[in-house]
Formats: sequence, structure tokens, C-alpha cells
Amino acid sequence: MKRILTWLKHEVVLTVALIAALASFLLVPPGMHTLAGIDTTTLLMLFSLMTIVAGFRHMGAFDKLAAAVTSRIRTLRGLAFVLTCGCFLLAMVATNDVALITLVPFTLLLMRGAEMKHLTLTVVLETIAANLGSMVTPIGNPQNLYLYSSQKLAALDFPRLTWPYAALAFAMLAGCCLLIPRESVRAGNGEASALPGRKLALYGGLTVLALLALAKVIPDWALAAAVLLLTLLLDRPVLRQVDYTLLATFVCFFVFVASVKAYAPVSAWLEGLMAGSPLLTSLLASQVISNVPACLLLSPFTGDASALMLGVNLGGLGTLVASLASLISFRLYGQAEGAARGRFMLVFTAMNVLFLAALLMLAWALGAV
Repeated sequence: MKRILTWLKHEVVLTVALIAALASFLLVPPGMHTLAGIDTTTLLMLFSLMTIVAGFRHMGAFDKLAAAVTSRIRTLRGLAFVLTCGCFLLAMVATNDVALITLVPFTLLLMRGAEMKHLTLTVVLETIAANLGSMVTPIGNPQNLYLYSSQKLAALDFPRLTWPYAALAFAMLAGCCLLIPRESVRAGNGEASALPGRKLALYGGLTVLALLALAKVIPDWALAAAVLLLTLLLDRPVLRQVDYTLLATFVCFFVFVASVKAYAPVSAWLEGLMAGSPLLTSLLASQVISNVPACLLLSPFTGDASALMLGVNLGGLGTLVASLASLISFRLYGQAEGAARGRFMLVFTAMNVLFLAALLMLAWALGAV
């Protein structure tokens, strides 16, 4: 029991989600509506994609790519720019969490001799880049995948809705990299052992299946079954690297949302808030409970999925808890020798406010607010 309590204390988000799910039974006892509220499509797709990404990461594909990209960099500013762009682009296809887990430790290694203030700014920019780059695609983050797999949004909705914000964010990130001096740095080592061919073929093939599932060509259960069976047979250790706590968190929030939706007074209140301004309501909710839970909680109470999607994606900016990926970045940064957590929080907050203000102004200009 002590080990379970320690684990729950470490997994704060899951613990909160579990408490919320259990507390919701005081409003409405569990029943068929509880089971009906669990979105199995999202869970199966999320498991499949996380396993595929874990496979590529486990074989060193992302590390090899990062080393190759940075092997010819000669200045601190150039290194910061490439790493920030790398987070932005990698988040589009491998989620914001994976982008930061892959590139922040690499940043700490490559910028080990730089002044701490430059390292701090670089990690903050990488965090913002991962959170905003992930909005571009349906698979960039869990909330996008949920809205896509539940058929609230189509794949072609994302270019129209998110690309203007992503373009502005990318330009701002490039501009912020100019704050870092052009000091000489030692080039990264682009040489690395070759990737294992069998595993590369395995996860390459599973990626093709995942794309077919995202395009609704094959069912989500068929993808999940193929991923589970093939990894069990050919690369079993990868299954231990899947973030099952995220899956459990999703289940808890699905249960919580199902109970809230079935309880008329709270349901009516949330519906009223979302009817007034779905973008701002979801953005503000993200600042307190983070954007993924905010999306799961609020999605049943609005028919405007576009505004909800923008709200929870822009809502990843702001507080440190607004996006779970930001907490990952902060934890990794704190492991660096001489890490200045206070400076990080100040820089993080200032830059997040700057980016959020600029993107909200764009949303107002485009009529989204």
C-alpha cells in the first residue's frame, strides 16, 4: 500500500483524475452511461501511436536524427535555432511530450559549457515550440487526437484552423533565438551506429498502418492488435516504455466527464460557459487543469469543436501546468548541473505571456474570439 501511495503521489495528474472520477459517482452513480462515455477509439489510437513512437525512440532513431542535424552547427545561436525548430517539427509527428523528452536532454549535453541564462532560454523556447508545433497535426498531441478520432474534427480542418497560428509562432521563435549570442560551440557528433534494420522495418510498417487507421481505411482495433502482437513477438521491451499512466488518466477523465454530463446542474453550467465563449473558456480552464483534461471535460458541452481545439492548444501556453509537456521540460531542465529553477520560471512565464498575447491578437483579427 505504501508503494502504491508513493506512486500515486508521483503521478499527480493521474491521482487527480482518479479522485475526480470517484468523486463524480457522488453526483451520479456509475452505470451504462459510464461505460458509454469511455472513448475506446481514442484509447486504442493513443496506445498504438505511443508504442510506435516508443519503438523509434528505443532504437535511437530520434537521437541519431538529432545528432545528424546538429553535427554541423558552429554557433550557440545556430544550435538554439536548430533545436527549437527540431522541437517544433518533431512535435507534429511524435507529440510534444516525445519532442521534449528527446531534445531537451540533448540540449543539456550540447550546451553544457554555455552560460545558464542561454541554456534556460533555449529550453523555454523548445518547450513553447513543442506545445505550438503539436497543434499543426491531428497526432501532435492527445487533445487533437481525441477531437480527430471522435470525429469532431477532420484532418483537413487543421491546416485551416491552426496553420496561421503555427506560422506566427514559428516566426516569433526564430526571432527570439536572436537573443542568444553567436558564440562558438563544439559541433555535435553526427556519427552513430546504424539503426537495426529489422526494428526499422517493423516500426516503419506499423507507421504505415497507423496512417491508414488515421485515414479511416482500417479500423482502430485492427491497428492496436497489430501493434500489440508484433511488438510482443519482436520487441517486447518497448511495451514497458508506453505511458500507461496517460491512458489511465484518459479513462478516469472519460468517467468523470460522463458523470458530469449526466448531472443536470453542472452540465447546464458548463454548457452555458461554453456557449458564451468556447475558446476563452477552454483556454482559461487549461491554465488550471491543463489542456488535455480541459478538452475532455468541455468537449461534450459545445458543438464548436474548432473553437475548443484552438482554446486548448493556445491554452498550452501560460502557466507551467497548462501543458503536461511543460512539466516534463521543467523536470528535465532541473536535472542539469547549476539549473536555475527560479530563472526558468521567470523566463518561462514571460515568454509564454508574450506568445499567448500575440496568438490571441491573431485569433481576434481572424474573428475566432
